[in-house]
Amino acid sequence: MEKKGQRRPVWDAAGVHALRRHLGLTQQELADELGTRQQTISEWERGLYRPRGASARLLTLVAERADFAYEAVPGEGEEKDAP
Repeated sequence: MEKKGQRRPVWDAAGVHALRRHLGLTQQELADELGTRQQTISEWERGLYRPRGASARLLTLVAERADFAYEAVPGEGEEKDAP
């Protein structure tokens, strides 16, 4: 469980896209892995929304297991909500 003030990644469009490319997956394949729609992945990658909640946590776990380098920021709020 996260503790207050703990650093966590904030997933932006470039980060989601870079992770997907690092994994060698299409948007549909990543959506299938995360249990979401391809449209949602597309919206994240276009910057219309950011992953939040369980989706953001799942991306973080996937990134860590895939040795994907991402930048952690202080655990404050995120700007836009995901669908």
